[in-house]
Amino acid sequence: MDSSVQQKLARYETFVNESLKKDLQDALDARNVIYDQISEYLKLAKDIEIIKSNGLKEMKTQVDIGSNFYVQAKIPDTQYIYVNVGFGFHAQLTLDEALTFISKKEVQLSKKADAYTQKSSQIRAHIKL
Repeated sequence: MDSSVQQKLARYETFVNESLKKDLQDALDARNVIYDQISEYLKLAKDIEIIKSNGLKEMKTQVDIGSNFYVQAKIPDTQYIYVNVGFGFHAQLTLDEALTFISKKEVQLSKKADAYTQKSSQIRAHIKL
């Protein structure tokens, strides 16, 4: 093989290993974060449905305060719930408003996850070249 071809192959291999593989991992990590968010919203929707179907006005629960350390909490009024709406903001919503928000947020996050899946597929295709 010609030495210039070998140099080009070495540069391309370096590019694949240092750039494309890192970009692929970043895209997959970002997608996994979004999947975790979707999972949390769906869990919240399920909990809201349980509260509504059982007609709970107050309840006791356990809250994770970090590192899987749970404390008991009493919710005196289940009429309103605070929902993370993004950018560090939480909104006080009724249970029905929260369910509506969650369904819209799930669609938005799913589109975002699909975009990261598409991006990772493109990067994989470039790596296989």
